[in-house]
Amino acid sequence: MQPALFLSHGSPMIMFEPSPAREFLAGLAGQLERPDAILMISAHHDMAEAVVTSGSELATIHDFGGFPQKLFDLRYPAKGDPALAGHVARLVAEAGHPVFLDLARGLDHGAWVPLMLAWPEADIPVVQLSISSAHPPEWHHRIGEALAPLRERNVLIIGSGSLTHNLRAIFVEGRDHDAAVPDWVASFADWIHERLAAGDTEAVLHAVERAPHGRQNHPTRDHILPLFTAMGAGGARAERLHHSYTYGVLAMDAYRFG
Repeated sequence: MQPALFLSHGSPMIMFEPSPAREFLAGLAGQLERPDAILMISAHHDMAEAVVTSGSELATIHDFGGFPQKLFDLRYPAKGDPALAGHVARLVAEAGHPVFLDLARGLDHGAWVPLMLAWPEADIPVVQLSISSAHPPEWHHRIGEALAPLRERNVLIIGSGSLTHNLRAIFVEGRDHDAAVPDWVASFADWIHERLAAGDTEAVLHAVERAPHGRQNHPTRDHILPLFTAMGAGGARAERLHHSYTYGVLAMDAYRFG
């Protein structure tokens, strides 16, 4: 059975900037059984309700600006899986949630950046499911629970976001790639790790309100929401696969559930 994962994808420049997180992602496939397909829940696909990519061809979406041209030249030509997309939609609908299929949408950088590092051959079909900032953490957790049976079908479920995500602290404060880690970031990451290790689902779902410096680490919730879906799909207890920081304020932690 496949696990469910939460990956911190970081800046798209992780494709070119050496870091412990890049090394981890580049070696991730070697830690897992090869899946037949991947269901990706990315922080950068944020919709009013659940939306599933259902096309057989997936464009590489460069949903960012201000980076070198070499980043825009990258393509991740993975195929979609319309049959899996339909099955995902049925599971979500049967759990009582409105869900929509999108034939046209491709893969945003929250999806293709970690996938390109881990599976550079792009030879595993990918389906992407949206988050929804319009819905609470519990909604994302219930969606994950509905998706759990996919793990028995050799589908790898990945939530892609960031354990901490205050971009203002990078751009306004001018932090470089190897900046020191402030206490307000480290204390939040440590709190999450302790609660995940204990299987404390309720605390993790409300980390932004309850954890030290929660709102400072997540001024918006989008990058922590994929964690809740992965947790729902894989179970409460988690194994930390990776722990590091980039730019001082991006905790690049990765977790395995199930």
